[in-house]
Amino acid sequence: MKLTILAGTNRPDSNTRKIARQLAGIYAELGQPAEILDLADLPADIFQPASYAKKPASFVRFSDAILASDGVHLVTPEYNGGMPGVLKYFIDMLKFPESFEHRPVAFTGLAAGQWGGLRPVEQLAAIFSYRNAHLFPERVFLPGINQQLSPDGRLTNEDSLMRLNAQAAGFVGFIGKLR
Repeated sequence: MKLTILAGTNRPDSNTRKIARQLAGIYAELGQPAEILDLADLPADIFQPASYAKKPASFVRFSDAILASDGVHLVTPEYNGGMPGVLKYFIDMLKFPESFEHRPVAFTGLAAGQWGGLRPVEQLAAIFSYRNAHLFPERVFLPGINQQLSPDGRLTNEDSLMRLNAQAAGFVGFIGKLR
């Protein structure tokens, strides 16, 4: 099984990336290695207007990673009450409909505020539903993320860790049932 964790922001030193790395460790402990696809690594030429019609060669590794995935676990921060613009742009740049059609997708949201990324996850669920993805119903929200991370970027809140572990184990089972 090929699993991809999508770090849904290109912000430097983001908490999203820290959670994505921790999720990768959780999946590894479950015996299911996962590749992190980090939007901070997007090539600059993908942002040229001509990219809508013809994707640059430098983008192929991103689109191929999604197409080759048996499941995508998306980690998104909340920026200004929604998902990061770069995440929506990335989704728009992927092949339609095959990038997400019938592909299992899980969501983890995080935010500095009290709702823990609820709004971007709900927005993304609508988009991925439109794209005919199989939505894993167990979502994890991490509120007050800055207080939940240790200085080295590890999630320290036991309840949040327990929920992430349960989500990852459930998602692996979900993918297996759909295959």
